[in-house]
Amino acid sequence: MIPDTMKAVLLTRHGDLDALVYRENVPIPRPAADEVLVEVTACGMNNTDVWVRQGAYGSETDPEAVSSWRRGRPTLTFPRIQGADTVGHIVAVGEGVPQERIGERVMVDFSLYNRDDDSLADIDYIGHGRDGGYAEYAAIPAENAHVVETRMSDAELATFCCAYLTGEHMLERASVRAGERVLVTGASGGVGSAIVQLCRARGAIPYAITGKGKEAALGEIGAEAVITRDEDDLVEAVTRATGGDPIDVVADLVAGPLFNTLLRILRPEGRYTTAGAIAGPVVQLDLRTMYLKHLQLHGCSQGTRKDFRRLIGYIETGKIKPLLAEIYKLSDFHHAQKMFMEKQFVGKLVMIPDAKWEEAGGV
Repeated sequence: MIPDTMKAVLLTRHGDLDALVYRENVPIPRPAADEVLVEVTACGMNNTDVWVRQGAYGSETDPEAVSSWRRGRPTLTFPRIQGADTVGHIVAVGEGVPQERIGERVMVDFSLYNRDDDSLADIDYIGHGRDGGYAEYAAIPAENAHVVETRMSDAELATFCCAYLTGEHMLERASVRAGERVLVTGASGGVGSAIVQLCRARGAIPYAITGKGKEAALGEIGAEAVITRDEDDLVEAVTRATGGDPIDVVADLVAGPLFNTLLRILRPEGRYTTAGAIAGPVVQLDLRTMYLKHLQLHGCSQGTRKDFRRLIGYIETGKIKPLLAEIYKLSDFHHAQKMFMEKQFVGKLVMIPDAKWEEAGGV
């Protein structure tokens, strides 16, 4: 029996953490045609959650403007339940969805594909354009709810969706091939640690840039070498780490003052790919570095249906593993996001509804 109300975290406006409100009487959505209702058991946290809350995306003419993710094509309305990395069980289906799907454990592809082909020209995502998984229930397009054949726990499975899909699309856009060397910035975060593993899954060789104290963890998941970001001469440090071999691709999630240095590190005809800018989105670019070296620059956001299918394949064949740093109950959301923003962990933080927390014996 599905109740009428649920507990959820609502984003009520752009702002600080107090813009997020935990409520216990939110109406449970009902699945429309071609949708399923998922009882949420876990939902991973992402940097996009923070930037959307802060309205930190700026505009094309004013980088300081308060703006949400789609920049000039707003689909965010308040209140909104965020949460892209949803895992749970289908408990009801809408018209056009087979009843046999009830009971499936699913991982949700968070991308809202607004075209039938695999174009990303006009996408949105669950947790932004419609309500997501920071709740006990979520209504999801049926095509986005995927069964994954794995013995991983729900919380482990919730570490993959957004970070790994984004990372896989970054590598795909840059045409990363087996044997190529990829330099990964922000390598201890969700997307960065995903890219390290995804490079190995396709036979590429990842080199990681991160803060001190995280070297061993990144080596365990496949980094060929780890360079700490406080090196006085990052170009020389990377050269030492590779033994003088060239870097074919930079997968950058940091940007800021580091941006032009990363282009210097790339070999001629190298490729730069990015899906984030946690150290600052407005960068200095010496165009001579780009055109004299014949560099390619690729911007990425989310991923395609094909990318997601490859991701499922990697999970099911054991080519990638979950990096579950910590689990928090949904009512502790403020504390969890504060910990997330401090970046003192490797991998992903995952939220679970309080009732599931209690069932698991949490205290």
